[in-house]
Amino acid sequence: KNTRYLEWTFRNGKHTYKWDKTLGKVKVSWDDITVNLMLKAPRNSHVFQRKVIVRNDKRRNDAIEKAIKLFNNDSFWLVAPFKVFDEGVTRSLVKLDDGTNRLLVTYTSGGTTPGDSYLWKLRPDGFPESFKMWVQIIPIGGLEASWDDWLIVNSGAFLPKSHLIGPMKITMGNVRGFNSY
Repeated sequence: KNTRYLEWTFRNGKHTYKWDKTLGKVKVSWDDITVNLMLKAPRNSHVFQRKVIVRNDKRRNDAIEKAIKLFNNDSFWLVAPFKVFDEGVTRSLVKLDDGTNRLLVTYTSGGTTPGDSYLWKLRPDGFPESFKMWVQIIPIGGLEASWDDWLIVNSGAFLPKSHLIGPMKITMGNVRGFNSY
């Protein structure tokens, strides 16, 4: 909440993001496309290809839809712990066979893939350590992703630098969080 701007990359720099949380807009870039995405009113977004504004309605709308999907997915890997109290989210404690507790979080509405569930493993201090995923875009249920490579950004927020899913590493690039330019 105390961080106005977030910047990061995803997929080894293939997707770049500059998010102004206060104004509800994010600059999403991939390939030669840049979308100045208005999160609360996507139809008011601007699309550029090679720095030239896209006026063709179909190409513009397709780019906006893709920007929304990319942002929903890629921002989740950055700020998921901050989204557990969003509207449309259910939370419950689950006791495992070994007696340990986990936090089951299900996104029942909103986003690109409502119905996705995550079973969070938390440290004793409540800090996220990992989660197991049951999500629409990954055909294997229960894959575990680490949440243990933390960075404290200028605004004081803790944000992840990377995640491990088995041997695969997902990097968040040069993560920045701050309150003024």
